[in-house]
Amino acid sequence: MPSTRTPLSQEALLIELEPVVATNLDRHLGLAKEWFPHEYVPWSDGRTFDGLLGGEAWSPSDSTIPDAARTALIVNLLTEDNLPSYHRQIATLFGQDGAWGTWVHRWTAEEGRHGTAIRDYLTVTRAVDPVALERARMVHMSAGYSNQHDDEVLHSLAYVSFQELATRISHRNTGRATGDPLCEQLLARVAADENLHMVFYRNLLGAAFEFAPSQAMRAVADVVSDFQMPGNGIDGFARKSVQIALAGIYDLRQHRDDVVNPVLRQWDIWNVTGLDAEGEQAREQLAKHLSELDVAATRFEEKRAAREARIAARPA
Repeated sequence: MPSTRTPLSQEALLIELEPVVATNLDRHLGLAKEWFPHEYVPWSDGRTFDGLLGGEAWSPSDSTIPDAARTALIVNLLTEDNLPSYHRQIATLFGQDGAWGTWVHRWTAEEGRHGTAIRDYLTVTRAVDPVALERARMVHMSAGYSNQHDDEVLHSLAYVSFQELATRISHRNTGRATGDPLCEQLLARVAADENLHMVFYRNLLGAAFEFAPSQAMRAVADVVSDFQMPGNGIDGFARKSVQIALAGIYDLRQHRDDVVNPVLRQWDIWNVTGLDAEGEQAREQLAKHLSELDVAATRFEEKRAAREARIAARPA
């Protein structure tokens, strides 16, 4: 028989989750590793750029990193650059007091290293045009960031559970695609942070399934159905994301099989009990969307394979 449990308010959800935040904060601090961005940058490779100091202008020939990997690096960095907007969002929603506040600031501090390290690496190795990169940063950050669920606790927790894992995979695959062992090592280090952040948020929403199962299920279904990466506001993001997907760095199949499904398994989503009619409807919506996502991923893979075959068949 469906549950008739009364939905909890946003404030009540925060209060219920506070002890879980405290426990997982202690867990996180015990697992997090101290690291230093400057150690991952080959500073001795740097050369002065043109401009005030009269150095050498950037040229695409300065770097051997493949174009798709360069695009992914830029998208990843611009995404990290919007940290002030992300901090504002979670600080407003979760608050800045108690365990919630401690987590908000700790998360922000850890995320802040990512943009620093990636930008220093890209600049010193001349992997990207620094003028174009700065202009893109200004445009992207000037737009800020928000999503339709930024005032809802469980929706926000569901979103970051998937987003942090997606970001981890994107960083790891980008590092491999560059062909540079140092860049791969740097992005693996960044990805390790993202994984710990994912586990933190995933555990919080997992706890919510215990006392607000229908609200948690609705949050997951809504987020999975309209999921967008936080960098979707980057100028030309649609074109860039296609290039990244064609290179196998992050595509629909990886999103479904390596991000969405593993998180859903951790929550044992198909065996959650105590759902009301709305919760059951949300679970059905989730199952339908996963099936549609599988079809879309297969179609993309077929198109990508056909494209690769056409390219291989061209005369040298």
